[in-house]
Amino acid sequence: MRNTQIYIIGIVLVLFSLTSCEDQLFLDPPQSVDQDIALNNDSNVKRVLVGAYADLRDISVWGGRQLLYSEMLGANNEIRWEGTFNQPRELFNKSIFTNNSFVTETWLVSYSAINICNNILEAINVVDEADRNRIRGEALFIRGSIYFELARFYGLPYSAGNSSTNLAVPLVLIPTRAVSEEDLVERNTVEEVYQQVIADLSAAEELLPAVNGFFARNYVAAAILSRVYLQMERFAEARDAANRAIELSTAQEKRLMSNYMSAFNTESDSPEDLFTIQVNTQDPGNNMHLFYSTPDFGGRDGDVTILNSHVNLYEPGDDRLEQFQVRAGDRRTDKWRDQFRNVKVVRLAEMYLTRAEANFREGTSVGATPLEDINRIRERVSLPAKSSLTLEEILMERKLELAHEGHNIHDVKRNRGSVRDNNNPELLYPYDDPRMVLPIPQRETDANPNLVQNPGYGG
Repeated sequence: MRNTQIYIIGIVLVLFSLTSCEDQLFLDPPQSVDQDIALNNDSNVKRVLVGAYADLRDISVWGGRQLLYSEMLGANNEIRWEGTFNQPRELFNKSIFTNNSFVTETWLVSYSAINICNNILEAINVVDEADRNRIRGEALFIRGSIYFELARFYGLPYSAGNSSTNLAVPLVLIPTRAVSEEDLVERNTVEEVYQQVIADLSAAEELLPAVNGFFARNYVAAAILSRVYLQMERFAEARDAANRAIELSTAQEKRLMSNYMSAFNTESDSPEDLFTIQVNTQDPGNNMHLFYSTPDFGGRDGDVTILNSHVNLYEPGDDRLEQFQVRAGDRRTDKWRDQFRNVKVVRLAEMYLTRAEANFREGTSVGATPLEDINRIRERVSLPAKSSLTLEEILMERKLELAHEGHNIHDVKRNRGSVRDNNNPELLYPYDDPRMVLPIPQRETDANPNLVQNPGYGG
C-alpha cells in the first residue's frame, strides 16, 4: 500500500502482540519478528486483537478526532474554532492542506488497525474453537467500522453522483507484510467500500455475543450498520438495524438516562451507552475533551465556542440547553467537560432517532411509530409531546439530541444539505463540494503513484 506505512503497520502489529512480555518474543527487533511467531496460538491472536482496539480508540480515530472533523466540517456558523491548532482550523475553514498531520495520522492509524484485523482473520483457525466466532466477529467489526469512517471522510458522500465510479479508499483485505508492487493499490469506489462494510458488519452482528465487556457486541454492530444504511438512504434496512440494536441492547438493560446530561462525563459506560472508547488515567486520550473543555477541567483554553445561532435552535425549556455554560470567556458545551471520561461513540438515543426517521420515510411502524420514538426523546428533555410530525421536525430533533457528538457533517451530506461558510455566511458549501472531503495524505500519494488525489487538492 505505502512503503512507509507498511513499515509502521508491521511494527504496530508486532508491538501490540508483545504486551505480555513473553521472553521468546523479544529475541529479535520488533520489525524483524516473524509473522508466524506473533500469530501462532490462541493467546497471541487475542493480544493482537487488543492492538486493533488500541488503534480504534486512538485519538486519530474514535478517540476524538473523527468526531471533531465532523463538527468542524459541518460548523455552519453555529460553532467557532478559536484554538491555535492549524489542523482543525483547516477543516473549519474548508481549506485543508494535503500534509495536514491530523488527516495523515487518521489514515495511518486506520490502516494499521485494518492490517491487524486482516492478520487476525487469516490466523483465526489457531484460536480456541469456543472463542473463534467472537474473535472473528470483533475483527470484522473493527475493520468494517473503520472502512465506513474512511469512506465517509476521504470519499464523496454515497448520495453524491455515481457511487460506482466515485472513489473512496483502497480496500485491503489480506495482511500486508512486505513491500511489493502489489501493495501499490488503487482506490476502490464508494460502492465497493460500502458493500465490504456491510459484509463485515453483518457477519460481525451474527458472530458477536450480546455480552462482551466494553468490547464489540452484536447490538453495537447492528447500530453501526444502521448508520451505514442511513448514509446509503436504504431506509428500510436502517430501520431494521436500528430496531435490532434497540431490542438487543434493551434486553441487556440498556435504557435512556432519565436526565439528559447524566449520559455524559461518565467514568464508566452509562446505561445509555451502546459503545464508548474507554478513557482513564492510563489511557487518557480524548481529543473532544482536549479541544472542547477548558483549563479548569483539564482541557485547553476552550478551542470550540458555541454560537447563538446554534443555541437559538432549541425550544424554551429544553433540558439540553443545560449543557451550555459560559467558561473561559465564552459559551461551551459540557458534553465533553470532564477529563478522563469515555468518548461516546453510540448512544441508545441515536437508535430511536434513526428508527423514527426510517419508519417515517418508509411509512411503517416497525418497533414503534415515529411519533412514539420522537416523543420518547422529547419527554426525556422535558419537552411537550407532539401530536403530529414532519420529516423536518424529526431531523431537527436528531440534530439537537446528537449535537457536538460527531454526527453533523454526515447528516448534512446524506440529506443533501449545505453548510454556511464560517467567515462569509452568504457562501454555502453544498453537500458534495470537494472541500467537504478530506484529501488523500500527501505522504501516501508520494509513496503510491496509483492513489488518485481528491478533486481540488491537486495531483
